[in-house]
Amino acid sequence: MSWRDFVHNRRAVVGAMILVFFVLVAILAPFIVPYSPTSIQFTPNLPPSMHHFFGTTVNGQDIFSQLIWGARASLFVALICGSLISLIQLMMGVFAGYAGGPFDTLASAVTNVFLVLPSLPLLIILAAYLQGGSLFVLIGVIVITGWAWGAKVLRAQAIALRDRPFVQASRISGESRWHIVLAHIVPNMLGIMVSNFFGAALFAVLAEAGLEFIGLGNINDVTWGTMLYWATEGDAMLLGEWVWLLVPGLCLALLGTALGLLNFAVDEIANPRLRRG
Repeated sequence: MSWRDFVHNRRAVVGAMILVFFVLVAILAPFIVPYSPTSIQFTPNLPPSMHHFFGTTVNGQDIFSQLIWGARASLFVALICGSLISLIQLMMGVFAGYAGGPFDTLASAVTNVFLVLPSLPLLIILAAYLQGGSLFVLIGVIVITGWAWGAKVLRAQAIALRDRPFVQASRISGESRWHIVLAHIVPNMLGIMVSNFFGAALFAVLAEAGLEFIGLGNINDVTWGTMLYWATEGDAMLLGEWVWLLVPGLCLALLGTALGLLNFAVDEIANPRLRRG
């Protein structure tokens, strides 16, 4: 997988452009938002105008400010969950698959247990048990329920690579297991790991928004999920506040599309069989 392959892949370019846009919005949020996202000083249910681009909520909050600030939460969840899930997959999949023995047997058994458990009900049950927790609580719940499938895939790849001549030569030369995994196994699985990262980030963004939407997070946080929650609770559609529901939903769809495109693009670049003519 090279930079040239990436820039010549239309899925990758489109996904990267959308993702970079949201990253810039999140970084520049303090300079973009005209008002505090939690301020309730405005008249409720104002229509879109030059002063309030998307109007105000039933509580008198500026919707545009909440939307821009909410990008930070979604990208933060995507980055942290994607990184933590990738780290667990590295330990439970790559390292366990290469090491073999009791550690691999135990790691494989734990992975199979999490694969058998239905992830969506487990996600909702854990979030409901910890209801009202901060964004970090939701991150912990998402990480616990989202690592198993990728670990299973990486374990199979690690087992296929551990008997290759270059790995055996490194083992005979006395290199440590960690060095062999990080210097020889991981580089040959980089495409799959990057694809898994984007897949985990996509799962995390949608799961966080879904849990916030049904009220299982901290409803006082400013996120796209809590915007949807308060819009539903405030009867936005009945009051003609359709923008309040539309804009956070559209942003979630666009961010999810970007991560999905990058996931497919990296998988396509790393696997020549998936490349189109």
